[in-house]
Amino acid sequence: MGPQDAAAQGGAVPAELARLRSSIDNMDAALVHLLAERFKVTQRVGELKAGLGLPPADPVREQAQIARLRALAEDAHLDPEFAEKFLNFVVAEVVRHHEAIRDARD
Repeated sequence: MGPQDAAAQGGAVPAELARLRSSIDNMDAALVHLLAERFKVTQRVGELKAGLGLPPADPVREQAQIARLRALAEDAHLDPEFAEKFLNFVVAEVVRHHEAIRDARD
């Protein structure tokens, strides 16, 4: 039975696998914290937009952000399609929050 078999059956996890998993866990934690900070800022943006009577969504900005993120993804050797899907997911949630803020003011 090899190391992968032992790990799959609840045995000891090889040191390198444990190290890599620990790094992944740290990165996941960092991503969650970054997303939390991003949403704190976009919450304030939503409040400002509602106060100024601006629409919750800004398609021109969103398209510019998609182009920017795709370029960053390419430079980082990350699939630009994935980066765009991720941004679209985040933006959809932000717009939903902005709509809720607007609706609460009405």
